[in-house]
Amino acid sequence: MSLKNSYSGEDILECGCDEAGRGALAGPLFTAAVILPPRYKNDEINDSKQLSPTDRQRLRLVIERDAVCFAVVPVSEQVIDNINILNATFQGMNKAIMQLSPAPSLLLIDGNRFNNTTPYPYRCCIKGDATYLSIAAASILAKTYRDEWMEKLDREYPCYDWKKNKGYPTASHRQTLLQKGPSPYHRHSFHLKSQLKLDLFS
Repeated sequence: MSLKNSYSGEDILECGCDEAGRGALAGPLFTAAVILPPRYKNDEINDSKQLSPTDRQRLRLVIERDAVCFAVVPVSEQVIDNINILNATFQGMNKAIMQLSPAPSLLLIDGNRFNNTTPYPYRCCIKGDATYLSIAAASILAKTYRDEWMEKLDREYPCYDWKKNKGYPTASHRQTLLQKGPSPYHRHSFHLKSQLKLDLFS
């Protein structure tokens, strides 16, 4: 099923925004902002969670080629610890949006909340990455850029198996954390020992 390519139904520059890594125990958050051409069509672009790694990587190249403009911004573990994950998400999205040229006419934000510090109007879209093409495109860019980052970190700390789990709290990742403790790339604000006992994120 094709995703919608417009919130307003008008030929304006809509910017889709999404993030990757919000539920991870380690590594930065990545946020992305994407403006696709008005009336752009691509039946393969979908919520990144619904795509295989191979398809995500292939579609990343398509999005980067076809987009009017895009920006991807990482937000470090230190910032996440200092201002919390929700504010870190807002900060990253705002920074990505402000890097776009030309400027968007409307922001489509995945989720139900946004702290907008840009001069552009916005709409929050629950499950937007499964509804709007531009948000799905942003989800693909954020996910693929973050996965690449975690694979690099895995070479520095292979014991946590980040190449496979990308910093998310799998059983083996949680067990290694309990045995070895956190690395410099773990998010200490998540109170690891108590969180490790619960499956808070998938």
